[in-house]
Amino acid sequence: MTWLSFPPPFILLVPILFLATLIIFKRSNPFSSSSLNLPPRPPPLPIIGNLHQVGVLSHNSLWSLSKTYGPLMHLRLGSVPTLVVSSAKLAREVMKHQDLNFCSRPSFVSQKRLSYNFSDIGFAPYGEYWKEKRKVCMVELFCPKRIESFGFIREEEVARMIESISKSCSYFKPINLSDMLLTLTSNIIYRAAFGKSYKKGAENSDFYKVFEDAQALLVAFFIADFIPWLGWIDKLTGQQAWLEKNFFDLDAFYDQVIDEHLDPKRPRQEHEDFLDGLIQVQKDLNLTRDHIKGVLMNIIIAGTDTSAATVVWAMSELIRNPGIMKTVQDEVRRVIGSKKKVEESDLAQLQYLKLVLKETFRLHPPVPLLLPRETIRHCMINGYDILPKTLVFVNAAATGRDPECWKNPDEFMPERFVDSEVDYKGQHFELIPFGAGRRICPGILFGTAVVELTMANLLYYFNWEFPSGMNTQNMDMSEAPGITTSKKTDLLLVATKL
Repeated sequence: MTWLSFPPPFILLVPILFLATLIIFKRSNPFSSSSLNLPPRPPPLPIIGNLHQVGVLSHNSLWSLSKTYGPLMHLRLGSVPTLVVSSAKLAREVMKHQDLNFCSRPSFVSQKRLSYNFSDIGFAPYGEYWKEKRKVCMVELFCPKRIESFGFIREEEVARMIESISKSCSYFKPINLSDMLLTLTSNIIYRAAFGKSYKKGAENSDFYKVFEDAQALLVAFFIADFIPWLGWIDKLTGQQAWLEKNFFDLDAFYDQVIDEHLDPKRPRQEHEDFLDGLIQVQKDLNLTRDHIKGVLMNIIIAGTDTSAATVVWAMSELIRNPGIMKTVQDEVRRVIGSKKKVEESDLAQLQYLKLVLKETFRLHPPVPLLLPRETIRHCMINGYDILPKTLVFVNAAATGRDPECWKNPDEFMPERFVDSEVDYKGQHFELIPFGAGRRICPGILFGTAVVELTMANLLYYFNWEFPSGMNTQNMDMSEAPGITTSKKTDLLLVATKL
């Protein structure tokens, strides 16, 4: 469930509350002024507005609505004015030309709680705190030098995965690549963040469940976010209790790893992790323990599922397109040659692999509906009034298939990027898997390094086939809901050694 789709019990309450609140709604309706020229919008219902028109896969339902009402669409989600941007041209206007007007964040219940009252970077509202802390994170945590220093972690964990796949090859049984890749990216992130890995197993099942719940809660629907005067319903449905339990579970984990790093008896580490970096700058920047916890939340939540999901989507598209699979494998094996080991230093030469990655990001952005923004002031776009405190969604899934920018937008064609300057680093708005402008994802270098190294190794060491008796053209490519859009069904493939 996402923050835009609400549970059936709430729907049943709507008829009961309708008559009692209709007068209040009319008096408080912020869109009743005839002086405003708002973007086109579907007619809202009393109280819930357009919430009923947003499905579990929010990016798809909003994209569908935009085909009727236009790439700049106005909605009312409960009592919240909302803008949906579904074209590259308008995304450029919002995230470049008027980025300062659109660069804050909304105050959603779950995000506020899990970020320690917005002590983080990703969900914090725009202001002096955010500018200062983001600058520090870019210089101290996500700079190229530190990302490069984690290369040995990426190479070790990928090598461990390759060894595991090699052992499974002799049995000729399908490998659950989805599960294996999630374990890989989790271990890379945890080692980079805390200096130790957390292997998936019975003893750590509670640990993984806590972080899975946190990811779900960050986009869970809370009535208080959209209809504040009905926020008490969140307690009746158990949403508030779920959030509080998850917060205290996470808090205990953060305290544990921070205390371990502050312990004077801790063995000297050869390589600094992200937490070491945060502790080093804590005094200079007046960082509290809550600030450190908020940033740790960003690193863990943003880095695990996104990289794994991207590799799964890429391998899914390659297995459905054997010609493209052969081309990229030929390149990897030619570049690596007799070295018998794929290293990060080789990645710069893998140009076709980079095209495959771009095309994967275009069709399957890891966060298809970019984290919501909020307007700071009244502004105008295309002659339309955009009010202050408007919730703004930029639909990266829609811009990636914008027919004004892409020929045959639904086809997987890496060659479309040959001799093209279009990249995914925030300068070309038809391809924005990491966002753009002030709110671009700071972990872009780390994430792409993980994805490229993983892909190169999978393609170098093994040939891949669909399980016997299954047709690749009938492969389930449907999406699962969540903050990261993963493949709904696990990717099961048969690997054979080169």
